[in-house]
Amino acid sequence: MQCNERGAVMDEKAVREVLEGVVRNVLSQIVGHGATECGPNTQEEIPVELSGRHVHLSEKDAVALFGGPLTPVRELSQPGQFLCKERVRLIGPKGVIDNVAVLGPARGSSQVEVSKTDARILGTVAPVRQSGDTAGSAGIILASQTGIVGLEEGLIVAARHIHMSPEDASRFGVADNDLVNVRLGGERPVVLEDVLIRVHENFRLSMHIDPDEGNSSGWSSDVTGRIVGRARGAGNGLCSN
Repeated sequence: MQCNERGAVMDEKAVREVLEGVVRNVLSQIVGHGATECGPNTQEEIPVELSGRHVHLSEKDAVALFGGPLTPVRELSQPGQFLCKERVRLIGPKGVIDNVAVLGPARGSSQVEVSKTDARILGTVAPVRQSGDTAGSAGIILASQTGIVGLEEGLIVAARHIHMSPEDASRFGVADNDLVNVRLGGERPVVLEDVLIRVHENFRLSMHIDPDEGNSSGWSSDVTGRIVGRARGAGNGLCSN
């Protein structure tokens, strides 16, 4: 009987040790998962910039509109990108928008980025696309003081996105083309879903939203965002709180 009681006590102790070991293992996996998915700093704020309507031109279209290459005026936040001296008019089926900024450098094909409100003013439907994905998008006419160019496609609403360097992506636990949810601070806090992650060695950390999104969230130049989770259907979630 004493042996049995002693054996029972030993069994209880063994069970307790096993359970404690299981709990430690599970906790270590959760912590490790969090570090991989979220990065070591889950509270890091991301600068949020308002990306207004603008045009990217091919060299051919720049010559057709302005008679020569684009003229840089001011560097933009992303290295190698610049605002140009040149401006264009957008001509749609039902309306026009004047004095639209041109950004350089020249691209392989021309692209026009507007908001949904701009598209309604022009009288057309612009799909939400990642920059560069213009196949099958809306057409638009570009005009300057000296030239005119008709684009059969190229008018899009740029998908909200975050520029990151590979080091940034590693820190946040994300990869190129991931979709995440981001909470914007400010006077009217809001969570924006399906924010595209764009990773390149030349990118500087910043999130870009269009004027419609900026107006709805009360955007100002000091507003920042914080990743709060992966977009629905994008796999295991990032830490969220």
